[in-house]
Amino acid sequence: MPVFDFNRMPETGTDPVCTYVTFRSNEPEASPEKPILVLDNSLREWAHHSTGKFTNPVKRTSFEFDTPDGVQSADILRIDARFTSLLGWLGENHINVRLSGRNVPEGYAVYKIREIAFGGGTKLSSEDGFLQFMIERLFASPAPSEELPDDEADETGDDMRLTSLQSITDFMTCAGRTLPDNIRLWARRNLAVARSSEVSPEERRHAQRALSIMMNIQWKSNYFESIDPVEARRILDEELYGLESVKQRIIETIIQINRSHTLPSYGLLLIGPAGTGKSQIAYAVARILRLPWTSLDMSSINDPEQLTGSSRIYANAKPGIIMEAFQTAGASNLVFIINELDKSSAGTGKGNPADVLLTLLDNLGFTDNYIECNIPTAGVYPIATANDREAISAPLMSRFAVIEIPDYTREEKKVIFSEFALPKVIRRIGLREGECVVTEKALDAVIDRFEGASGIRGLEQAAEHIAANALYQIEAEGKTGVVFDEDMIRKLLG
Repeated sequence: MPVFDFNRMPETGTDPVCTYVTFRSNEPEASPEKPILVLDNSLREWAHHSTGKFTNPVKRTSFEFDTPDGVQSADILRIDARFTSLLGWLGENHINVRLSGRNVPEGYAVYKIREIAFGGGTKLSSEDGFLQFMIERLFASPAPSEELPDDEADETGDDMRLTSLQSITDFMTCAGRTLPDNIRLWARRNLAVARSSEVSPEERRHAQRALSIMMNIQWKSNYFESIDPVEARRILDEELYGLESVKQRIIETIIQINRSHTLPSYGLLLIGPAGTGKSQIAYAVARILRLPWTSLDMSSINDPEQLTGSSRIYANAKPGIIMEAFQTAGASNLVFIINELDKSSAGTGKGNPADVLLTLLDNLGFTDNYIECNIPTAGVYPIATANDREAISAPLMSRFAVIEIPDYTREEKKVIFSEFALPKVIRRIGLREGECVVTEKALDAVIDRFEGASGIRGLEQAAEHIAANALYQIEAEGKTGVVFDEDMIRKLLG
């Protein structure tokens, strides 16, 4: 039976009669004002919650309502272009659904579709919650750039994973042209391999694994909504003390994104002494951009294949670390944090692992040897950290906007310890006000203890030690509170 193609106008009298127009939308959720579809209500108004089925391929593009008077049909007038393939799949497989909608002058505006299990309806997917999962994925997808017939369609909850061939097949059918064209065609080829009896079991296993990885990633457009600079500044102040020049540079980047609605051509390279908060800055930027993040430690990479993956000709083949990062994030738009860029190894004679990053940084797409598909990287924002500028190759350096992170002054370290590091630990372990107090001279002793050490990691460790000691004295020795003086700190910290 051919798949119901909602995008095709009929050529003969036996084809479905197209009654609707599509509209392009990038709304992240539906409402009566911004519905998924609109049904004709000129003959009667439909109930707020209505059950029934979308029509199968030999009928008009309509919805058949179950009413006390029997089945009554209403033509589809308008559909969000992202959902045409899904509605076709629902109709093709006679799946019972419940619509939630509102009668408005334009028609019955449907803003929610849920599957119901009665009436003898069937579904192809063996996964519970598939329909809800599919709808959420479509809302997270960009509108199709064009409405073209899907000539290959006959190749037939949030934490859900597409692993079985049936659920992957259903997803590909319902996602339609919301998937990037090259990934959609790649998926159909791999699905053919996974189903084929003419290839080895190993080849089928690799094809299914690759499909599961790719279909569980949300492929988004590289359009970015505007970001509130005031909120961005609040997050930076919450996460970082001082570093005004660094914060200014990040806010400039945010304003640039707001003007172009795309990521800058260059990522950020944060260079500075160890412990100065470079990774914390990267996490703050990910929070500001409202993107998932993943990290890569270049000091642990000694072979380019660790990044690019291995070919499927090997039984133990697997994707590379970069592809695994997309899989972990579950989205094509993410912040990619590259730690210790200056410590990347020269490798084992197969090439320099750091050079593999060049294609990722150029935003031209990345190809993993296992996946064998060009992965769009326009929505990837790389942030690298390094201690030694001189150890980074010129080609890599040229792909970044460099921000120098200075070490903290003595006075800044005192503020960070007394107003950020120690209070944070006190709150976390449940100490009350007055139970752990550090005098001014004791604070000087803490700073003296780490004189000459870069960064603030030593101060954070000291805060943990001091708070833990105060808690011990309160719980084990019955004290009501501990006031640390200079001698106590010197003795405690050594």
